[in-house]
Amino acid sequence: MSKFLLMLLFSTAMLQAQTVVEPDSTGVAKSNDSLVVKQTVKRDTLKPFKRYKAEGVSAVVGEYVILDSDIDKAYVEMQSQGMSIEDITRCQLMGKLMEDKLYAHQAKQDSILVPDAEINGMIEQQLQYMISELGSEEKVAEYYRKDNIASLRKDLFEANKSIKLASLMQQKVIEKVEVTPEEVRTFFFSIPEDERPVFGAEIEIAQLVIDPEVTKKAIDEVIDKLNAMRADVLDNGSSFSTKAVLYSKDPGSASKGGLYTGVTRDSPWAKEFKDQAFSLLEGEVSEPFETEFGWHILYVEKIRGQEVDVRHVLMFPEVSQKSIEAAQAEIEDLKTKVSSGETTFAEAARKFSDDKETRNNGGQLINPVNFDTKFDLTKMDPTLSAQVYNLKEGEVSEIFTDRDRTGKSSLKILTVTKKYEEHKADYAKDYERIKQLALREKQINVINKWQNEKIKDTYISINEDYQDCEFSGNWLKK
Repeated sequence: MSKFLLMLLFSTAMLQAQTVVEPDSTGVAKSNDSLVVKQTVKRDTLKPFKRYKAEGVSAVVGEYVILDSDIDKAYVEMQSQGMSIEDITRCQLMGKLMEDKLYAHQAKQDSILVPDAEINGMIEQQLQYMISELGSEEKVAEYYRKDNIASLRKDLFEANKSIKLASLMQQKVIEKVEVTPEEVRTFFFSIPEDERPVFGAEIEIAQLVIDPEVTKKAIDEVIDKLNAMRADVLDNGSSFSTKAVLYSKDPGSASKGGLYTGVTRDSPWAKEFKDQAFSLLEGEVSEPFETEFGWHILYVEKIRGQEVDVRHVLMFPEVSQKSIEAAQAEIEDLKTKVSSGETTFAEAARKFSDDKETRNNGGQLINPVNFDTKFDLTKMDPTLSAQVYNLKEGEVSEIFTDRDRTGKSSLKILTVTKKYEEHKADYAKDYERIKQLALREKQINVINKWQNEKIKDTYISINEDYQDCEFSGNWLKK
């Protein structure tokens, strides 16, 4: 590979590390392209999870302080997202955290705001992972040398807010950056022909979904069970928390007695859930109610101004064997008609699929990463990949059972509507992807220029432990 392409890949990684769309505390960007690269920085000798001094200050950027524990938290966040930390050094994470703080510092200067509710939702996800790894809130607080979980929550709030501010500031810096067709052409043809990137195999997929019918009897049985729990809590003083541990089907809260803290009117919860949370007084228990996730009862534990701490029990109606068999027969009949040519897959999906998001488009799936119809075979969800990997265009998969995040089962068939073999970049066929690479290179230049200017004008102090790191920016002001 030539120096030119190496420089491009390196620069691409830098931009990915700087223009984070979903803010996290990891300092590592997620690649949305089939061309996956990593920022290469001189390997340092500092290893993950070793503490060098209690709550030591690692750096100061503007008004923000970076502690050694912030780097530890970044490693935990990476692990919570399934990322490997084996080759990620403390120098690399320090560099990313300083970038975040620089952007956050400038965001405040530019009066960029972030809703607290959005930050609280992120914190809940992080704490749930930490608790699952360490066993309890007390152990999590102890690991981070905090007196209690509330103190850690406060620290996480500040950290996550600065990261979100950084993300918004980054977006603002590059929001007006565009590339012209001539710039795209110049970019592509400046790469030697034998060194142009290779794009991996991709496919387009459509699905047809049949949900087993949930009978009124099954729904009534769930409502009766929830009403019985409610009565036991209100009339007999039974513990709502215990009911949640024993019976709730919500994997995110059942082990905590159904507890969710800091719910606000702007929180990303179902409308019906929030309506109940803000219509009850402390100690009251709701009637059974339905959301897209199932049936609930909700208990208001604490009202704190505009925030509410609640517990809930989530249950699903049982699907009868008769309903399952009927759904199986229906999807088998549809598969036969599509395979024989009696109807097309798209027509069958539009008429019969139970998936509201895809049926109007003939069952066509949209890649949630880039909102395109193409899926990289090496990055697909394993459930999807296993079903379509060996299919040819137009072939229909075997019938399989899929479960959503609530545990509800559906019967599905898939088809490959288009296949794209692995190939070297072609200007005409891959124009949109080449355009994105060209845009990324231009954004990198804008980002680097902005960052270097702000580093010069911002107070920065870096602890001696990190003086030997080789950062991508001139943080040491040498």
